[in-house]
Amino acid sequence: MVQISKDFIVARKDLRQHKLVETALPALGPDEVLLRVGDFAFTSNNVTYAAFGEMMQYWDFFPAPEGYGRIPVWGFGDVVASNNPAIAVGERIYGYLPMSSHVVLKAGHVKSAGFVDVSAHRAHLAAVYNQYTRVAADRSYDATKESEQALLRPLFMTAFFIDDLIADNDFFGATAVVLSSASSKTALGVAYLLSQNRDVEVIGLTSPSNKKFVEATGYYDRVVTYDAIASIPADTKVVFVDMAGNASVIENLHNHFRDAMKYSCVVGGTHWEARGVGKALPGPKPEFFFAPTQIAKRTKDWGPGGIDERLGKSWVNFLGSVGTWMKVVHGKGGSDIARTYVAMLDGKVSPSEGHILSL
Repeated sequence: MVQISKDFIVARKDLRQHKLVETALPALGPDEVLLRVGDFAFTSNNVTYAAFGEMMQYWDFFPAPEGYGRIPVWGFGDVVASNNPAIAVGERIYGYLPMSSHVVLKAGHVKSAGFVDVSAHRAHLAAVYNQYTRVAADRSYDATKESEQALLRPLFMTAFFIDDLIADNDFFGATAVVLSSASSKTALGVAYLLSQNRDVEVIGLTSPSNKKFVEATGYYDRVVTYDAIASIPADTKVVFVDMAGNASVIENLHNHFRDAMKYSCVVGGTHWEARGVGKALPGPKPEFFFAPTQIAKRTKDWGPGGIDERLGKSWVNFLGSVGTWMKVVHGKGGSDIARTYVAMLDGKVSPSEGHILSL
């Protein structure tokens, strides 16, 4: 059995510090399986995981040396050793993984469709992240679309429940939805769903350099640069979905719309170095959106299989539209991972690119 894992780790208090280390793997305990981590996606969403690592307990999923963390990613792995009789060596698995060459999971609640990592250190964490899919039993799996699945499906799930939350609350009385970091893949998923299913104006906020790209996706009714927020009529009743986490943008929007802003939620931190709002804001207090909360509500509302049916149908439709704006870029090894990671931190990755990495 493999004894060493290569791990890409970052300093929790200074995300610009990173290194590739080797970690000794423990002997497998009862029901534990060892995965060789294969291709995984790295997007601005993963920067959000790091930026909110302490607040949202993202660092807790995959232990790392003191002061460091392993950023969670979504991707595929192959079972190379198994102490669970229901999980066979050679099985391909999809789910929440570390930026590592290997990971040990404790497989519990094993079913034909997948299993749950029941490791003690993950017991207090959101259940949705502890679920792993056995791709052989996944009806939506397409071996030719693994990259697209890793890049977009987790983000689209978040987008699906943002859209659902807004609709479930009758748009909070708003007639428009404003999305910051409109070029981010989660924002694009929300905009797509709103444009397909909702009778509201979809407004994207983005940088001048990304404006043409955002407009070309066709998902937004209007695209506005951050320096032109005042061009949106201040009496427009809006819901604000914040993917950027930029304090000055949040303040500008709240001060512009004031009581016309009906709901404000924080989803991401693509502008991670400009986070935080230090003063009281007019309008509604920004609330942090946490997808598992809406998932739990809809699990109760829709019953067994209800989420999978609705999400699956929307995912297939969305996937059919992304070929017009996304190209997949592959990277392998520590150098490629470090280069992509720094570029993502600096906001220098083209929104048209989807990066698939592996160690």
